[in-house]
Amino acid sequence: MTEPVFILGGYQTDFAKVWSRHGQDISTMMREATLGALETSHIGASQIQSIHVGNAFGELQRQQAHLGAMVVQVVPELWGVPAMRHEGACASSSLAVLAAMAEIEAGRYDCVLVLGIEELKNLSGDVSSQNQNAASWQGHEDIDCTFMWPAAFGLVAQEYEQRYGLDRKYLNRIAELNYANAKRNPLAQTRQWAFDALSFTDDDGANPVIEPGSRRQDCGQITDGACAVVLASGSFARAQGLDTSSLPRIAGWGHRNAGLRLKDKFERSRGAAYVFPHVRQTIEDAWRRAEIAGIETINGVETHDCFTTTEYVALDHLGLSAPGQSWQAIDDGLIERGGPCPVNMSGGLIGCGHPVGATGARMLFDAARQVTGHAGDCQIEGATRIQTLNIGGSFGTVVSFVVASGHA
Repeated sequence: MTEPVFILGGYQTDFAKVWSRHGQDISTMMREATLGALETSHIGASQIQSIHVGNAFGELQRQQAHLGAMVVQVVPELWGVPAMRHEGACASSSLAVLAAMAEIEAGRYDCVLVLGIEELKNLSGDVSSQNQNAASWQGHEDIDCTFMWPAAFGLVAQEYEQRYGLDRKYLNRIAELNYANAKRNPLAQTRQWAFDALSFTDDDGANPVIEPGSRRQDCGQITDGACAVVLASGSFARAQGLDTSSLPRIAGWGHRNAGLRLKDKFERSRGAAYVFPHVRQTIEDAWRRAEIAGIETINGVETHDCFTTTEYVALDHLGLSAPGQSWQAIDDGLIERGGPCPVNMSGGLIGCGHPVGATGARMLFDAARQVTGHAGDCQIEGATRIQTLNIGGSFGTVVSFVVASGHA
């Protein structure tokens, strides 16, 4: 990478809010997030030179596309600013970040607004679930199920069981940790949810099976939400009188793709060290560009946990354990609050919530808050480097960022 891209500020909406119940919709949350990001970045709308929007299901949920132009519609002060929308399932806004970074690094623009956004609660849960199936290869997955994504990630659990062995108590523990972390996050969807002693067990009443391999507490929470960040070049930041050594920066990134169909990925990795080699390559790409040795230099992780299985995959692919041995990172307390590498202090997708198109931007924003000491009750003490891992579909699109403080 050339000079790093800096994060001037950002804003996240309350992921517990169901906007349609207030007579509001995706346009309202878009305006709130945009204005909030401008305010926290201490810049005016006239200083934004480009806009990138990440969104996965606007057409299906609201019959609304053309979301780049919607930003300008709801914030007229941005009229005339070039804007575009990106779709990559759950990694949509990470792709928007990558596009914004490329513009800054190329010298095309110096100050870019990135907005991740999704409205999923305006329709019934069953309808929203069906809409999200668009991120799979429709008609070709060969998965007999009622709910595609719990079934798909249940198959991932079964694949780990076949290759390495898998004790479900570790998946239950991931859910328990992420819900507990969410209680400290004032913007988390589940911050006021209550559980009992059986909630994080394989009790069929308290934690029923949704699809083979996936129980209720294994599932991340779809929700409404938006998150916006303002990215800038070093020259822009310095022109604003900012000390870049005090700003969070995107020190490294990785981005790789695999095909849509889940079972093809299993077949391609037969005999490989990792179930998803391209995920490991994405992570290593981020380390290489950040010029760091590996996970031992990372103080915490915000990772995709659309299901507990996804986080279980992330742990060994990140190097927090040997391949297939993610349980060790859980058993040793490595990923817990106060551990050597806390994971999902925000609550993750399970606890904080998963407005699909907003998740990548939210991870980046939380990483930036961590390395600047502004994460509140979710703060990892002394954090200077945080890594994100954002996944679209069944590991079809994978993006990872290393976010560092100015002194890291």
